[in-house]
Amino acid sequence: MVRGLALAAALGVVLAACSSQGGRQEEAAAPGGGGGQTATTPRLTIAMITHQAPGDTFWDKVRTGAEVAAAKDNVELKYNNDPEAARQATLIQNAVDSGVDGIAVTMSKPEPLAPAIKAAVDKGIPVVAINSGIDAWKPLGIKMYFGSDETVAGESVGERLTKEGAGKALCVIQEQGSVSLEARCAGVKSTHPTTENLVVNGVDLPSVRSTIAAKLQQDPSLTHVVTLGAPFALAALESIADAGSSAKVATFDLNSDAAQAIKDGKIVFSVDQQPYVQGYEAVDALWLNLTNGNDLGGGRAVLTGPSFVDSTNIDQIITYAKNNTR
Repeated sequence: MVRGLALAAALGVVLAACSSQGGRQEEAAAPGGGGGQTATTPRLTIAMITHQAPGDTFWDKVRTGAEVAAAKDNVELKYNNDPEAARQATLIQNAVDSGVDGIAVTMSKPEPLAPAIKAAVDKGIPVVAINSGIDAWKPLGIKMYFGSDETVAGESVGERLTKEGAGKALCVIQEQGSVSLEARCAGVKSTHPTTENLVVNGVDLPSVRSTIAAKLQQDPSLTHVVTLGAPFALAALESIADAGSSAKVATFDLNSDAAQAIKDGKIVFSVDQQPYVQGYEAVDALWLNLTNGNDLGGGRAVLTGPSFVDSTNIDQIITYAKNNTR
């Protein structure tokens, strides 16, 4: 509840600052089809560079949020992605060399990205971090961070599994070496010690399905499979059927299919970090900084999660999940 209130307060600051910009404004599309306003501040170019892997629907929400904010803020958004850290660093450097006004970046593997991020900071280009890198953003001179504390999120999952009497759990990591994903599973294990990690190839969903199924067949004592992304939760449901297992699935993150699976009782819960908000706030924060000198968060990360989605609130959330905004 405290984290939710903190996010609400942060959003309130953003909205208040937006309304103080002044000047004539024009109509623009807003999420859900409603009307919005377009700023008349000078046209800016903002690059968003993520570690999105092919087929990962999580990033559709991040990008949608970023695009809505860009439309409102008179910003040209340049979105690029690469799951391989060295190539992501090259994309950041390319953005710096092209003279963008601001950069939003994910830091799944911070160390290889550091030189390119430093190049941006040294050139006076404001940088914000989203989604990953909560322990790395400040030393690099990044202005703000929008995302979840993945250790805290993992601990929350482990606490819930323990409270609900879960037995042995399998935590499935779809990208080896990702600091955020490893923090999630470490958090789960810290509060639910009978948790074992399983590394899979997240860019190959049939392989994910067969690897999880093989593990379930090998260890019938597993009662829960915890996945770190909605597409992998759906693969895990197929794995359970393939293995003839009675294990239950819990997941991090949400998409429309996972939301429907929660409503249908097939997934017990999701831990949502609200990626739409991350994308939106990254662009909006850079715009506020560039046009009005604002810095949000007071030097602290702005937390967008964790937030549980389960049978008690899925009816209120599923529509937004299907709209690709939650």
